[in-house]
Amino acid sequence: METSDPTRSSQVLELASEAGHILLENGSEISRVDETMKRIASNYGENSENFFTMGNGIITTGDSYAGVKYVPIKGARFDKIIAVNQLSWDIQSAGCTFDDARKRIAAIKTMPDKPVWEQLIGAALGSGGFCAVFGGSLFDCAAAIVAGILLWTFVLTVSVPYLSKMLGNIFGGMVGTALCAVFHSFGFGEHLGNMIAGTLILLVPGVAFTNGIRDLANEDYLSGATRLLDALMMFFCIALGTCVAFVIHSYFIGGIIQLNGTFASSQTAGIPFQALAALMGTVAFAILFSVPRRYYLSAGIVGMLGWITYLLIFRYAQLGIGAATFAGAFVVALLSIVLAIRLKCPSTIFLVCGNFPLIPGGGIFWSTYYTLTEQLNPALTAWYTALKVAIAIVLGMILVTWYFRHKTKQTK
Repeated sequence: METSDPTRSSQVLELASEAGHILLENGSEISRVDETMKRIASNYGENSENFFTMGNGIITTGDSYAGVKYVPIKGARFDKIIAVNQLSWDIQSAGCTFDDARKRIAAIKTMPDKPVWEQLIGAALGSGGFCAVFGGSLFDCAAAIVAGILLWTFVLTVSVPYLSKMLGNIFGGMVGTALCAVFHSFGFGEHLGNMIAGTLILLVPGVAFTNGIRDLANEDYLSGATRLLDALMMFFCIALGTCVAFVIHSYFIGGIIQLNGTFASSQTAGIPFQALAALMGTVAFAILFSVPRRYYLSAGIVGMLGWITYLLIFRYAQLGIGAATFAGAFVVALLSIVLAIRLKCPSTIFLVCGNFPLIPGGGIFWSTYYTLTEQLNPALTAWYTALKVAIAIVLGMILVTWYFRHKTKQTK
């Protein structure tokens, strides 16, 4: 039953649109944004078909209301997504009055960030954990931990407050690469490539990449393409910053430093250590994406099991990197949906964080390095491998998403 009061109707649509704005701005997929806005509007007596959501904007129309919200693609605050999601379900269960809903939306918009000390712990865990995942030795991991803490300090104090997203990633790539190069020059760390790959993982646009895939799986091609293009641009900016750092470094040492590809240390190559590293790395991004602490372990286990699946198939089944990545992404997507149902929270928090061990961050670095040093064949191989891994992640996620969507339609 629709409300007949024009003022009330406008307020309901504005509330629903504001909730959608928070979701879209903080890393939610398009389907959840649409579903949440419609749920809020319909339960307050307003037509639920008044919203059109794109990758960077929301259009809302009604008999006496029209609004357009531009929503820039930023980072991720998964605590806000969880809070808005819970609010929408409270509204549906008649457990929240309209005035209370407006107060809760205002409170969600001003939720504080994670404490700086906790973010720096996340940066340390992420850099050290993923340096091990990429094959670094314990000494490499120690150097990556220090570089990651310093890089995230730069992000918090310079990049976020003063730089655009593109400039922030360019300078972030420069800073992370330069720190590792300086450490390596002074003997802190053994394998520069592993150190840089582990450090720069903190800048990888995993939210845009994962949600772009999910939007494509939901047949929202415009939004999916927009987000994947955003992720591609951020990858390019990080790569550009890395190139600049190498060029500056070469000026002081008289030439581009020679790297011989990814080194796989026997210290960290065992399955138990890799499982622990993937767990730590995934928990790190749960921290950096402001996931509530009660979900840290669950998110970490999802990433760990996805990475173990990848390693077992790649090392022992010998089906190749594409098949191994597909299997890992399939496991991550499946566990994310199962946990979301069991814990009654959005699957996004597990899916995005859990996919980080599989995202070809190291491949992007090596592609950039080989291109810079004019090693054409290794560069093409690295680019092709990174593309193959990305496609495998896409297919693994889409298959699981399609299955659950099909199953949901059958039960309705």
